[in-house]
Amino acid sequence: MVQIEFSITNQILEVFLRGNFIHFNDDNSIAKLMSAASSKNIRQIHITASSLEQWDTSLATVLFNLYKLAAHRQIDVTTSNMPSNLQRLVRLALLVNRKPPQNKEVCESFFASVGSLTLVILANIKKTFLFIIDVWHSIERLFSAQATMRKIDWLYALEDCTYRAVGIVSLVSFMVGLILAFVGAIQLKSFGAQIYVSSLVAIGMTRIMGAIMVGVVMAGRTGAAYAASIGSMQVNEEVDALKTMGISSTDFLVLPRITALVLSMPILTILADFMGILGGFAVGVLTLNIPPEEYLLYTHKALSLTNFWVGIFHSFVFGIIISLCGCFYGINCGRNADSVGFATTKAVVSSIVWMIVATGFITLIFEVLGI
Repeated sequence: MVQIEFSITNQILEVFLRGNFIHFNDDNSIAKLMSAASSKNIRQIHITASSLEQWDTSLATVLFNLYKLAAHRQIDVTTSNMPSNLQRLVRLALLVNRKPPQNKEVCESFFASVGSLTLVILANIKKTFLFIIDVWHSIERLFSAQATMRKIDWLYALEDCTYRAVGIVSLVSFMVGLILAFVGAIQLKSFGAQIYVSSLVAIGMTRIMGAIMVGVVMAGRTGAAYAASIGSMQVNEEVDALKTMGISSTDFLVLPRITALVLSMPILTILADFMGILGGFAVGVLTLNIPPEEYLLYTHKALSLTNFWVGIFHSFVFGIIISLCGCFYGINCGRNADSVGFATTKAVVSSIVWMIVATGFITLIFEVLGI
């Protein structure tokens, strides 16, 4: 019969192990033993195992908890007739640090932090320029008919960037044109010049807003898809397989996506310009009670090839930025699933930020040139 007996004599807890301790699960006896060991009067624990027969890790677990309690209370534990292998097992369990200490973060000085940040920024700049140079060499190989780019990959990327994006681009652009018309009408109404809402919408959409809306939509839709798809290939070591076979990953993965998006952005921008003007037309005719013929006449007067080509140029630049950001973060993705999410997020954020920066520079240059 399995028994754990104990007695308290002169502040010493005497524990007697008797019988066969195979699959020992007497919770009542264990609870009483631990309660007795927790008593404030106990100054020493002595374990006697002279009548112990067979045992397994269930007994070792009980002894381990008893030793831990004694160590917490700084009580000495002595044994007699304890099997040597059982002692070694309990001692080994006590040596394992189940809660390793966390490494304390070392606070760097201000200059050390600035230096570390500078090195990281320089490394990222170098990585970016190397990627851009690699893409440029791929484009050169494309025009010399030496690039390892499959036609089917390019057609699939073009398909994803063109008619599949028509719906969301049309909806967003229509709503932007509608909003521009409403916002312009708030001030123009007070002067009785609401007819010029048509000119405002036409110039705003063709010159910049159409391209920006297409850029934002494509950054969240296509740029993120580029980063996610290439990043997944990086996680699955498909990119490494291409390098092992001697195939340029830039030619095979990046080049089709960049060329497809750059070619499709001007087309989508023209669609966005039309849908934005249509949204302004709906507000002008249905809300501001402007005759349709008069609205179209003022729209036609406001349209100019200069504004149109400025918007097309913006879309061309945005296409380069979105495709480069998406492919860059996909190629430089880590090796786990979280890295794919981070790469996707960075691709979208970087695309939008760099589009705004590029818009500022282009607007400034065109203003200086009088365009």
